[in-house]
Amino acid sequence: MSFKKLIAAGTALAASLAFAACGGGGGDTAGGGSSDQPENMDLVLYSSMTENDLEVLQGLLEEKFPGISIEIVNGSAGELTTRIQSESGKPQGDMMWGGLDTADGDKHSAIFEHWLSDHEGDVQDQYKSPNGFYNVDHLSSVAFAVNNNLEKELGLSITSYEDLLDPKLKGKIVMADPTSSSSAWNNLSNIMAVYGNDSDEAWKMIRGLLENDIVIAGSSSAAFASVEDGEYVVGLTYEDGIASLLKSGAENIRLQYPDNGTSASAFSTAVIKGAPNAPLAKKVINYIMSPEGQQAFGEAVGTVRMTTKAEVKSEFLPVTSEVKWVERDVAWLTEHRDEIVEKWTDVFTEVNG
Repeated sequence: MSFKKLIAAGTALAASLAFAACGGGGGDTAGGGSSDQPENMDLVLYSSMTENDLEVLQGLLEEKFPGISIEIVNGSAGELTTRIQSESGKPQGDMMWGGLDTADGDKHSAIFEHWLSDHEGDVQDQYKSPNGFYNVDHLSSVAFAVNNNLEKELGLSITSYEDLLDPKLKGKIVMADPTSSSSAWNNLSNIMAVYGNDSDEAWKMIRGLLENDIVIAGSSSAAFASVEDGEYVVGLTYEDGIASLLKSGAENIRLQYPDNGTSASAFSTAVIKGAPNAPLAKKVINYIMSPEGQQAFGEAVGTVRMTTKAEVKSEFLPVTSEVKWVERDVAWLTEHRDEIVEKWTDVFTEVNG
């Protein structure tokens, strides 16, 4: 089934578009193993995930839950959580998938039901729910998007943060805006993880990037899409964005993890408090969080790293054991996020006048 137009969460909030379900597949045995099926099989899914991610999930859910009808409202995490807050007196959605960054802490506690899936025990220890309502289902790891052709023309071999300070890359590196982008915050967090939280070394690296005229883009996708287009040599971005380009056939870019080490932001799914179809939403989340669902989604999409111990094979991502990981202090980063972003802004202003 082809993927139809998604509903934008901005100006078209009032619009709706239902995706008729296709039959097939097995019965509902997700989560706790119950075979009972909710009377209402209409699900309203709010999501910040990509069209490719949503298309894959939709197909899996239609196979898993025959008769399900899914209405997808697509937008940024900020747009969607604002919408859910505005609808809190009469919720219109059932669940949110993606955009719920565990680094936000308890920020959205009032609008989501404090409920965890039957599979919380299958989640790796470092990604278990931090607050009782985030079901942490997938990761977004820091990586560089490198344009191989432009790198070769410059005579460079870009593998580490230090390599980004080469004057040949002046004005040729791009990243999103840390004051508004979760992916850019993800990259700042990784610099803190590599060099030490709020350390002189970390801020020396950030200042060095700014003094090398790093370009701040208006969107997260620009940090990999504009590298593929040849506008920039390197993008400070996330692995699933690069892997999606590789999956689509891009041959001029590569996914480069910093030799210094990489770390990941953990993203979640949750049931909206007072959701009209909460029983169905919980069954869907039970499936997403199950080893079966994690492996099925991870291998079907091929670009996202999952959180449970289920073995997931992808031709676009190296196995986890082949990547150098550094430990990210999520609690410290969550507590000091505003301070770091403010300091980033101060350094940015100082360097750029």
